[in-house]
Amino acid sequence: MTKRQSAHDAEASTRQETTASPPSFERLQENEGAPLYEVVKRRILEAILSGAWAPGTTLPSENALAGEFGVSVGTMRKALAELTSEGMLMRRRKTGTVVTGWAPLHNLRYFFQYFRLHDKQGALLRSRTQLLEQRRAPASENEAQRLKLAPGEEVIHLHRLRHVGDIPAMQERLILPARHLPDFPGPEGIPQLFYLFLLERYGIRVAAVREQLTAELANAEDISLLALKPPQAVLVIDEVSFDQNAMPVILAHHRVSTQHFIYVNEVR
Repeated sequence: MTKRQSAHDAEASTRQETTASPPSFERLQENEGAPLYEVVKRRILEAILSGAWAPGTTLPSENALAGEFGVSVGTMRKALAELTSEGMLMRRRKTGTVVTGWAPLHNLRYFFQYFRLHDKQGALLRSRTQLLEQRRAPASENEAQRLKLAPGEEVIHLHRLRHVGDIPAMQERLILPARHLPDFPGPEGIPQLFYLFLLERYGIRVAAVREQLTAELANAEDISLLALKPPQAVLVIDEVSFDQNAMPVILAHHRVSTQHFIYVNEVR
């Protein structure tokens, strides 16, 4: 056992253990877009990262969780085993499966839940999104080339505003190939956890992200949407997300307020 593992285990053991009151999970269906064990894993991650299951919480038994989700015990066991290997959970003799609370958050495993925004003191922030516009259009030449589409193939455009508390933090534009997203919902049907939605409904797993970062003076749209006083700089993030087959699936353009927030990325 390494010193780091020993320190983490000691830290986890000092936390007050509580027995989980399970969040309300929807029973899963066999026709989910992703493998059931991965959907189960993502739902449990959501409960942990949202604070519904805090560090030190002892999870219900595998049988109880399997019944809650409507999946087999084997499926539940595989989901819990992966979360344990990733550090989100730990197994304790006579106690059961416990939430550790020390797993890193800057990892593509958690990309569906958090954008990497921190406050000026370095604390990770959770944001909510507001959809400003949704439309379909033929891909431009540049969009088709970057997404490896045929010229003029249809894409879906989303323009969103991210808030941290009451503060507008970021505006972003996403472009996705429509052919990967049959029966894509209208504005009222797009959930907050968009990347989790892509995984569960369409089986699209973001496996890699390529980013280009620059700084610019805020433009008129930034000033209006992000409530900035000019002159003010914004961080600009141009991003391509790739699926598990190394195919580009999302183009994103983010413009981030630097007045209250910093953006943190880790290389592992």
